[in-house]
Amino acid sequence: MNKLIRFLILMVCSVYAGCSQESPSGNTRNGNNLLVFEDTVHDFGTIDEGSDGTWAFTFTNKGDVPVILSDVRSSCGCTTPEWPREPIAAGEKGTIKVKYNTAITGSFSKSISVYTASEKNPIVLVIKGNVRAAQ
Repeated sequence: MNKLIRFLILMVCSVYAGCSQESPSGNTRNGNNLLVFEDTVHDFGTIDEGSDGTWAFTFTNKGDVPVILSDVRSSCGCTTPEWPREPIAAGEKGTIKVKYNTAITGSFSKSISVYTASEKNPIVLVIKGNVRAAQ
């Protein structure tokens, strides 16, 4: 019984330690690749229905090898991302442009997952705000 309790405690500690490790917010690192975003959250505040809901997230490749953005996915169809398809050279900047459909009124919070060819876990960007109905 004592061995079983020790084993269970060891397993719980192992799971906790494994789940608590994460990369810094807005950055992804794998080997020599390092993307650094100027910001990972953009708050539009209150904007009018039908207004421009576009924002560009800017990043820099701080690594020493080119980085390829393999995929960029939004959390819903109301948000459309555009991203560079060519490799981002070391030291170069790039942008991911995100457009929210402001025909949908009310508050919103949408995530955009950025996948690189060399990283398993995505970088998560967020746009949020409130679309005020036209009067």
